[in-house]
Amino acid sequence: MAGTAFDLRRPLRIAEALARPGADGGYDHNFVLSPHGDGTLRRAAVLHAPATGRCMEVLTTEPGLQVYTAGQFDGTVLGKSGTPYRAGADIALETQHFSDSPNRPGDPSPVLRPGAEYRSRTVLRFRTRG
Repeated sequence: MAGTAFDLRRPLRIAEALARPGADGGYDHNFVLSPHGDGTLRRAAVLHAPATGRCMEVLTTEPGLQVYTAGQFDGTVLGKSGTPYRAGADIALETQHFSDSPNRPGDPSPVLRPGAEYRSRTVLRFRTRG
């Protein structure tokens, strides 16, 4: 999907990605992390705030990353100190299985049978660039 809103292989501003074809005002999509399914902790995402130098790195054993940018917010909902919530003003990264996995035999299974144990690991690393 080169050149679309879903091509996040190189660093770019969220606003730039959301301006690309297919973004439809925001993300609420599950990205497939590759390779997946073997339980290895892998980097899923890196967020960087150029103004502050803060970085957040997300590592996970999960096969997918749900990315949500609140595309439906139009400023009518107010947050802390009366700040209006606007589309794209926030981002949520949720490590998980694929939402349609139960219906897709080739996907990693989210089914947990009685007596089985489920293990998952997600690590958030914070740092500043200097």
